[in-house]
Amino acid sequence: MQRIGSFEIDRTEVTIGQFQRYVDATRAVTSAERRGGGSTFEAGWEQRRGWTWRAPYGKPGAADEPAVHVTFDEAAAFCTWAGKRLPTDAEWGEAAYTERRPQPSGGFITGRSYRYPTGDSPEGANCLGDCGSVKTVAHAVTSRGKGHAEAGTTKQGVNGLHEMGGNVWEWVDSGSGVEQRTRGGSWWYGATQMQDSHIQGKPRDTAVVYIGFRCARDAAR
Repeated sequence: MQRIGSFEIDRTEVTIGQFQRYVDATRAVTSAERRGGGSTFEAGWEQRRGWTWRAPYGKPGAADEPAVHVTFDEAAAFCTWAGKRLPTDAEWGEAAYTERRPQPSGGFITGRSYRYPTGDSPEGANCLGDCGSVKTVAHAVTSRGKGHAEAGTTKQGVNGLHEMGGNVWEWVDSGSGVEQRTRGGSWWYGATQMQDSHIQGKPRDTAVVYIGFRCARDAAR
């Protein structure tokens, strides 16, 4: 985990391998599994039979792929099991855009806020069309974009974090409402959605191929 002032946040998105350990320990079954598959948005929401956190595109995913087809409450339950929690919207935003490391690497400057989680440019993120070319999983099946990359394989960004911009949207705790915010954009969208000013949310029971999550916790004093 990376410390950001009073809290710490995962350096990468939660992976299939990590979620598998949680399921093995708790016997949790996700709503996408119970329904027979998660969704993508085509002309409208379309269920994808057999697409779950285990098989993001209908075939078994690798351990280092991000865990997707997970609802907000399922993501929160994983974080609680891991001794953490979902980051708040404010925490996620600080970690993604404002450099807090006292001696940052990669040319970042302590205390400076950046336009993208990757810095001044979106280059190196896994987004649609305007972030450059990155390696994504070969088995992705999608009508738009190239699918996700394995966690931790794209450019290290602000605060040394990976995939805060692009790859998959990330659930954040934005209150008790039916709708919860997702942050950072995804491979389904371009660089505009990666910016802090972009507001995006989904009903908390949404389970789709391009929404995942990472966890946070209060930092030890």
